[in-house]
Amino acid sequence: MWQLSPHTTLLGKLWRCTFLVFCGAVFMFLVLPVLIVLPLSFNSEPYFNYPMPGFSWRWYQNIVENEMWMVSAKNSIIVGLASTALAVTLGTLAALGLSKPSLPLKKLIVGILISPMIVPLVITGVGMYIFYAKYNLTGNLPGIIIAHTVIGTPFVLISVTAALAGFNLNIARAGQSLGATPTYVFFKITMPLIMPGIIYGGLLAFTSSLDELVVVMFLAGVEERTIPMQMWTGLREQLSPSVLAAATILVILLVGLLLAAELLRRRRERYFVSAK
Repeated sequence: MWQLSPHTTLLGKLWRCTFLVFCGAVFMFLVLPVLIVLPLSFNSEPYFNYPMPGFSWRWYQNIVENEMWMVSAKNSIIVGLASTALAVTLGTLAALGLSKPSLPLKKLIVGILISPMIVPLVITGVGMYIFYAKYNLTGNLPGIIIAHTVIGTPFVLISVTAALAGFNLNIARAGQSLGATPTYVFFKITMPLIMPGIIYGGLLAFTSSLDELVVVMFLAGVEERTIPMQMWTGLREQLSPSVLAAATILVILLVGLLLAAELLRRRRERYFVSAK
């Protein structure tokens, strides 16, 4: 028997419009404060008020000319790229291991691996500080890289696991039956097929590293400040539109990365739908 779509009825259309209006209101509630504050980074005067007396790039120029901002940017890039590389490697290997149906205690292992996404960052930061202090990993970049790797790995694990859920294992088995080694099968067959999931998880890991502040506050020293840490320090010590300029750059970069990740996710879904 044919069933009409709920949107074809008057009640269904009313519910759909109400739902869209509610979602739009929530979106504006979350985004509107950002849209109001970011234009102040172009203010010609060092005041946070409207209307702005003029337009100026001086605060962006101040970031480029300020040594602390440049050091923070360099640290953020180093930590983000290094932790993302480690998170992609560890998360992909963990996902491949968890894809085996015969793995014992699979649910327990998954729960432990994704726990950094569930535990509050304050607790994570305190625990890491206590643990890292014994091995002299506080106040240096390697300690922050390891910490961000722990935080970013669950994103890669979940993304690659989702990609493997639609992966046809018979393709890999066919390659092995033809004499290919497991390593060759992975790099030539498995990895290209799940690459969108790997890249998607890597982008999320890099985004989480670039935006992370709480753990850095526990582990970083004066020379290991990242951009969020420098912004926090600027808000406490000297309230300047330079902080808003840095926030604008960070927001644009993060939005671009998230859009790229979303495009990869949709591309992966279209691929698996067409494969079926």
